[in-house]
Amino acid sequence: MDYQKDLVAEYDREIAKTRKMLEAIPGDADFNFKPHPKSMSLGRLAGHLTDFAGDWAVDSLLKDKLEFGPDHKWEPFVPTSTEEILKKFDQKLPAVHAALAATTPEKWDQNWQFIYAGQKFIDSPRHQVFREMVMSHMIHHRAQMGVYLRLLGAKVPGAYGPSADEI
Repeated sequence: MDYQKDLVAEYDREIAKTRKMLEAIPGDADFNFKPHPKSMSLGRLAGHLTDFAGDWAVDSLLKDKLEFGPDHKWEPFVPTSTEEILKKFDQKLPAVHAALAATTPEKWDQNWQFIYAGQKFIDSPRHQVFREMVMSHMIHHRAQMGVYLRLLGAKVPGAYGPSADEI
């Protein structure tokens, strides 16, 4: 089995499904909408999906670790329109594909780390990080986006077959 070829093909399939979900955000949506006080806003969730599809994927492939000090202030991407989301989403994909193509079998087996304030939160083989923290994480948040779309009265696109809105 060519693990890299299969992973790239899976990434491309999941990216297409994620883009379809982002495209479904109504043009007049309130990007400050939150279904619950503990939830991310619609804009923050859309930005988070974009970050995982692009920057996080590239960093997990090209860097051996991400390390931030306790004073690090993360400034998340919080778009204010569907057009802004899709533009950034599409801009990041060529860099991910280039990084995937450059990742050797040896590099897939090397450990990758995420360290914040001296504490290791992730210390796993790169292939596991890419699978769990890029792919599965993106899929998880894409499902959340489906709930947001439903609550906003928008049509929810299907991911692994048609949705109730497509039948």
